[in-house]
Amino acid sequence: MREKKGVVTFQGNPLTLVGEDVAVGSKAPDFTAATNDLAPAGLADFKEKVLVVVSVPSVDTPVCDLETRRFNAEATGLGKDVRILVVSMDLPFAQKRWCAAAGVDQVTTLSDHAQASFGTAYGVLIKELRLLARAVFVLDASRTVTYVQVIPEIAQEPDYAAVLAAAKAALA
Repeated sequence: MREKKGVVTFQGNPLTLVGEDVAVGSKAPDFTAATNDLAPAGLADFKEKVLVVVSVPSVDTPVCDLETRRFNAEATGLGKDVRILVVSMDLPFAQKRWCAAAGVDQVTTLSDHAQASFGTAYGVLIKELRLLARAVFVLDASRTVTYVQVIPEIAQEPDYAAVLAAAKAALA
């Protein structure tokens, strides 16, 4: 498995990402994660035209909480042809509890805890922490990657405006 050192940091400390790079123009790799009801889920389970796939370390942390709530709020403005998935290493039970407490109902949370399938397929598994790096991938209807944003410092939020613009552009 490929390892990339120093692509991301946590509080300034470099970390190692495990997995393959996913580049704009490439076919999105499939993965298997768990829904909040423990059912397996992958790309084929989401029929929407465009997918915005967000990876976060843990929805139970302040920045991830803020980010997931923000994407939840933005989801309605993107229309029915766009689906936002938030993937973390949190257990499905924790994700379900968090979504209920936070009122998050417009994004789909998926757990990569069991296999780290998403993390390794998208190159965002943090070796030292066994968490996912903060990143966003936009996939068009043919499941081609149209946008990639890997946030260099784990404690920072993504560029929401750029992600939303990429999602809207992928609809065309």
